[in-house]
Amino acid sequence: MKIKTTSKCATAKVVTKKAAKPAATVKAAKPQPKSVVFTVHAEKGKEVYIAGEFNQWNPTAKKMAYKAKDGVYAATVKLLPGDYQYKFVIDGTWCADPENVNSVQNDQGTFNSVVTVK
Repeated sequence: MKIKTTSKCATAKVVTKKAAKPAATVKAAKPQPKSVVFTVHAEKGKEVYIAGEFNQWNPTAKKMAYKAKDGVYAATVKLLPGDYQYKFVIDGTWCADPENVNSVQNDQGTFNSVVTVK
């Protein structure tokens, strides 16, 4: 038996489609840090810092700037989502945030303020 071919059949191309990646192999987006503004009322001229889990409790790592318009010291810290304990250090004295009701007792017998970043 003789098979007859035509030029049309001889040049036909086979097209294959790539399979879509399964949903399990698609990487989830990494959470991005968010800017968190901490503020505390203290007299102008004080040395005010914020210390916490986010800077290994270093009492002079993050200095807060006095905002005369608002009468507060403020600092912005970039944090990933989660819970963070912190305190203010005003002229060398460690102080919990008086305007934050969220706190936990620490191993010194005092309280650390807690901020939750979502």
